[in-house]
Amino acid sequence: MYQRTLRVLVVDDSKLIQTLICDLLEELPDIDVVGTASDGKEAVRLAKSLKPDVITLDVQMPKMDGLETLDAILSDQAIPVIMVSATTQLGGQITLEALDRGAIDYIAKPEGLKEAETTLRTELVRKIRLVADTDVKKVLSIRRERAAKRKERRGKLSLNQEVKTTPPPVAPADLKASDKCIALGISTGGPPALASMFEVLPTGLPPIVIVQHMPANFTKAFAGRLNSLSRVQVKEAETGDILVPGHAYLAPGGMHLEVQKHGRDGGKLLVREGDYVSGHRPSVDVMMTSAVKIYKDRLLGIIMTGMGRDGSDGCKEIRAAGGFVLGQDEATSDVYGMNKVAYTEGNVDRQFSLDDAATTIATQVRRMWGSAAVS
Repeated sequence: MYQRTLRVLVVDDSKLIQTLICDLLEELPDIDVVGTASDGKEAVRLAKSLKPDVITLDVQMPKMDGLETLDAILSDQAIPVIMVSATTQLGGQITLEALDRGAIDYIAKPEGLKEAETTLRTELVRKIRLVADTDVKKVLSIRRERAAKRKERRGKLSLNQEVKTTPPPVAPADLKASDKCIALGISTGGPPALASMFEVLPTGLPPIVIVQHMPANFTKAFAGRLNSLSRVQVKEAETGDILVPGHAYLAPGGMHLEVQKHGRDGGKLLVREGDYVSGHRPSVDVMMTSAVKIYKDRLLGIIMTGMGRDGSDGCKEIRAAGGFVLGQDEATSDVYGMNKVAYTEGNVDRQFSLDDAATTIATQVRRMWGSAAVS
């Protein structure tokens, strides 16, 4: 069977990282490094002349930073871009902004040779192969449409002199552990999709446990971002967190997240290391299958945009226990992968559009548990 060679442009102001990436990629028969650049201006020029299949793009560079370079490249041609970011809070924030602007995926920049071998060989190579055939024009269209709707929504709020406020946090110890739960799995395209959804989620929902495939040190910044724009209280999950209504818990990057029994009908969280499951750590399947053991038919599963098949087995377990599963549809998914597998394998009860996600979730919660479940 014919397999095309993927042409990659490597952009990084660190000669060491450039060399590490190039040496690794050039060992592979299906990947060809067609050029390297050390700054944004050179990257834009080479992207135009070389027309690579994939670009790896450093976040922080001289002359033009990663965001400016990304905008310039995507304004000229639809090429899948993987951001390569330092594992700092600033690097994480810039990477999230890059995803909003059209980057397809990202990896954390390795900090040492041992980590470079693991990160680059396992993560970067896999992502280059996965993103190469992404419909970047569709992704850009979806994300720009979302941005326009957010701007319009905020404009209406301003005209009506309404101010969207986040309620003061309530200490989980002061709230009763929930006897219901929402388990959400998402991957590539997830950060912008979750931001769009959380901005309009209502208060009073059962606790939401989230696995978003992300490197370590990125999830804390992402949880903070979701928390800043949502009426739901969002935090990076920690061992011992008790699941309470109106709160969401994001799995830390690079760690599995499990739900354990707390009290008679409630749950609490365990963050742990362990082998990769379904190709990932954290794994959606690990989180969902653990949640099913605690909540059984009191569990709502949600599977959204992402590459691969992680989450399909977990969705199957939820349905088998009497729970319900919602799956994001193809039209509004950056990558119709994980959710497609779950749907085609019969593990999704109903599909939904991202534009209607908040309403669909609230409606399903009311159907399952009554109007008192959502305020």
